[in-house]
Formats: sequence, structure tokens, C-alpha cells
Amino acid sequence: MGDKREAFAARREAMGFTQEGLAAAVGVEFSTVGRWERGALTPQPWRRPRIAAALGVSLDELHVLLGQGPTHGRQDLPQSVPGQTTWRRSSPASSSPASALTAAYEPAGSLDMGLVPAEFLESLTLTVKPPRRIGSAEVEQVKLMTSTLAASENLYGGGMAGEAGAAHLRWAGRLLSARASTAVAADMFEAVGNLAGVVAFSAFDVGNHDAAARCFRFSLWCAEQSGSWELRAATLADMARQAIYLGNLDDALSLIEFAQVRADRLTATARAMIGVVRARLLAMLGRHNESRAEVDRADAYFSQREPETDPPWLVYYDEAEHAGSSARALTPLAVAEKQPGDAAERLVSAVRLHSDAYPRSRAFSRARLATLHMAVGDPREAVLLGRQAVDDATMLHSKRMDEELAKLVRACERHRAISEVAEFSELVASGIDHV
Repeated sequence: MGDKREAFAARREAMGFTQEGLAAAVGVEFSTVGRWERGALTPQPWRRPRIAAALGVSLDELHVLLGQGPTHGRQDLPQSVPGQTTWRRSSPASSSPASALTAAYEPAGSLDMGLVPAEFLESLTLTVKPPRRIGSAEVEQVKLMTSTLAASENLYGGGMAGEAGAAHLRWAGRLLSARASTAVAADMFEAVGNLAGVVAFSAFDVGNHDAAARCFRFSLWCAEQSGSWELRAATLADMARQAIYLGNLDDALSLIEFAQVRADRLTATARAMIGVVRARLLAMLGRHNESRAEVDRADAYFSQREPETDPPWLVYYDEAEHAGSSARALTPLAVAEKQPGDAAERLVSAVRLHSDAYPRSRAFSRARLATLHMAVGDPREAVLLGRQAVDDATMLHSKRMDEELAKLVRACERHRAISEVAEFSELVASGIDHV
């Protein structure tokens, strides 16, 4: 083995690589290359194409350099070498899963995990055929996935929820091709569309706007297939929120007006939610009187809500959410009038009413209230509120939250002569990637 690993080292040198250079070329730590050459570690199969390319050899030639002989296309994992943990195919003679596992694992040495542990799992797939026919049980399973992911996103932001949700969505999407009764098929399209909406908003939350747009479109298609006007309207409203965030106000206005088509088929809660998004858009366009009137209409709809009639994707839109969302629509007017006024009062209510199940929403409301006070209110009060927002945001993986805190930092600029404002601004700026 030693002589053959010397051939590997000789090939590296012939290609002009130091150990450090080859490590950089194939994406491993410098020490890993040394362990390969000493025979203490064997490269994982999924890493070998990159190594072969760097050394200018074929995969079969690389296997010879590693002392394993040519594979001629076989997919078996490498045999073990002293001091290394290896995984390989179990023998055809294995009589049970337990014996196969015992044969496949040799607990010795260490496993080449790559640069980070997640790299080792990149090629992991668990392919299970979906059922050929589905019923209400599968619909309920998708609904449970969705509620669990939505709860995670509200608690921690879109990071983990988005990654897990994408896997769930790929699985659930395959159920749409299964045989089902007309009623079950409609329910499944609606359930999968709701799941797609949660995954889309998770992607939006962490700044993956291409993935968000793709999942929003899929959600909208599912809503149309199921004939669900409620899901259609909610998805269009979320698409409008993303367009606002990206600065595409004309597109956002078109989307929210599409959401209001056949509003007679929507619950009062849905009408209130959509109205608040439209009010925010009008405010951003400088149409403050129209925005105020739209908020008043949304308040009237919200007072008529019957939560028990709302679909599951509107559960989040409670009194706290309405107060916080409507405050966003009123904030441009408050800034123009140089008075925190109604916008601040609504944000105070939102902070008070948000439950522990929605720490992200509470963090947003506190950060927005702090920014409003920093702009037209009491800057010292803004610092107190801002510190609470930062505490709330500690557990969140949310680019949108980072953006909100960056707005607060920018609002601090006019008051940096106040020592506590300057200290707070520097503290927040040091914890986010951009300001």
C-alpha cells in the first residue's frame, strides 16, 4: 500500500501541486491530502471525480494510484485501509438488514467528512415510490407537514423550515399524480398548494427569491387546480409582498388587485389581510389618503371575522398580526406628519398581543416601532425597543429581519451624538452582514 500511495504523491508533484495546492483544488483540508498519501485515509467516491480532474487522470487510473485497482465502472465503495472507517456494499450473501449493516461498517479511525459535515450528506437520497392511489389520510399527512413547518418558520425564521419544506414539497408533489376521487384530488391540490406557499415564504424570508417565486407560482397553480379562491388570494398577496420587498411596486399593485377579484368568496379575515397589503402599497406610492381609507376598510372587515371559518393558511392573521401589518401601511404617513401617532399605537398593541408562538413577528413589530421612534419620536425610547428587538431576533435565521435591523441602524445616524444611540447602532451593525 505504501508504494502505491507514493505513486499518488508522485502524480501530485508531477502536476505541480503541493499538498496545500491539491487540497485547495479539490476542496479539502491540507491535512487530508497528507492522510491520503500516508494511506491513513481513502477519498470518498463522490470526491474522486474532482481529484481525478485535478491530477489529469481517469477514475480507473486514480483507483490504481490509490492502490485499489481499476473499477471498470463498478459502483462499489472502496475497501478499508488501516485506520479508516469505510462503508461498502454488503455481500449478496447477507441474510438480513442487521447482518448487512454489520458487514458494511468497520468502526476504526475516522471518516472523511469533506470541508463540512453537510458535504458528506449532499448525495444522500431516500427514494420511496409514492402510493398509486391516495385518500383523505394522505391529505391529512400533507396538512400536518405544513403546520409543523409553519410553526418552525414562525419560531426560527425560514432557514431550516425552507430546507426541510423543499424535501416535503418534492414528496407531496408526487402525490398529485396518484389516483384519487374528485373530492380528494381537490383537497390534495389545496393542501400541496398551502405547503408550497409555506416553503415559498421560507425562501423569501432567507433571501432566496428565485426559489420563492417558483414555489409561489406552484402554489398558485395548485390553488387554481383545486378551485380554491381563498388559497389563490392568499398566494397572490404573498407574491405582492415579495414584489414590494424587491421594489417592484407596479407588479405588486397588479398582484394585490388580482387577489381582490371575487372578494365575495373570501372570508372577512382574508379581505382584511389583502386590504392591508394594498394600503401599504398605496402609502409607498405617496397616496396617503387612499391608504388611510383602505386601512379603515380593512379594520371593518377584521371586526367581522369569524376565525373558525378561516382556512389554515390564515391562522397567523390574528389581532396582533393585523395591528402590526396595518401599522406598516400607516408608517409613511406618520413619518410625513412627523408624529408616531396611530402607527406607533398599533405597533405597541402588536408587541403586546404577539404570543410566544410568533417571536419573529414580535421582533419585526419591535424593530419597526424602534425605527419609527428613531425617525420621528424619542430616540432613547427607540434604543430600549431596539434592544428588545435584537433579543427577540437572536434565534432567527431571517434575512428580512437583518434588513429590518439595518433600517434601524440607518435611522440611528441622525442621533449618533447621543451616546446610547451610537453604542446601540454599533452593536446592531456588528451583528448583521450589511447596514
